[in-house]
Amino acid sequence: MKRSLVWTILVTVLVCFPFPISVQNSSYAATQAQPPYAKWGRLAMAETMKKYPGASIVDYLHVGRSKKSPTTSEETFKLWLRKGTREWGVYVRILFETSTERLISITFEETTRS
Repeated sequence: MKRSLVWTILVTVLVCFPFPISVQNSSYAATQAQPPYAKWGRLAMAETMKKYPGASIVDYLHVGRSKKSPTTSEETFKLWLRKGTREWGVYVRILFETSTERLISITFEETTRS
């Protein structure tokens, strides 16, 4: 008897107060889910693919943002690339105006596994 009463209460609560199962499709969730560096990360990957045609990006790391001057900031990413049997890392640094997010420069620095 107690079990059926518990189930009845549970079903009543779920019917009367439905919980959203997923908010992934809502526009609010889509805008909130992206970190502030997402735009720069997409640019870093696109420019890396242009610089290293035929290579594939096998790993991606956002290293961080640093303030370079009162008006500029720099986002740094480390991408791990593979082309055939060769694997290597590339630091991608994107310098931009902080207030307008206007791109100033992109630099690439190859690195080893460490």
